[in-house]
Amino acid sequence: MPAKTSNAPKSPARSRVLDTATRLFYTEGVHSVGIDRIIAEAGVAKATFYHHFPAKDALVQAYIEEQTRMQREAAEQLEADGPREKLLAVFDHMGRVGGLADFRGCPFINAAAEYPDPAHPVRRSIEDYRTWFRELMRELLTEAGDPDAERTADLLMLIRDGLAVACDLDDPVAPRPLVRDAVLRVIGGARDGAEV
Repeated sequence: MPAKTSNAPKSPARSRVLDTATRLFYTEGVHSVGIDRIIAEAGVAKATFYHHFPAKDALVQAYIEEQTRMQREAAEQLEADGPREKLLAVFDHMGRVGGLADFRGCPFINAAAEYPDPAHPVRRSIEDYRTWFRELMRELLTEAGDPDAERTADLLMLIRDGLAVACDLDDPVAPRPLVRDAVLRVIGGARDGAEV
């Protein structure tokens, strides 16, 4: 499950609304949760809610942006001896999170399913996350000497998406060793110049 939000400086009321929305959106879905419920569970006045979020879509966008911030922070905190090991650490971390009892899928994939229009601001925020993740992969691959870091980053993005879905739909522990094997084959094959 996504962690609680903690982006400073925010008013306590705004943080309560975003924390409540994060929990509800992630566990129940964005469209199934109404503003009145978020207001009630966050313990804020309706005017306070609208002061911070002029519409529900603004709250959903803030939720996605907060998830992106937390993902970036988590990636930065992973320790590894080099770029190849950092790539593996990212996917190992995703596998661990996917195996948690309260894992309900990827918040970005889940929200994207509820916002099919790619031009919608929520979808643009999701694309910002995906661009960041792909760029992180490309940078690490370039550092590791991958001959086609762009293409390999795209392949790793597919593995990332598959892991997120498999941990939600299948036995959440089963994909962990498979994803490590897939990542090693992709980055090993790319490094050795083999066709992937």
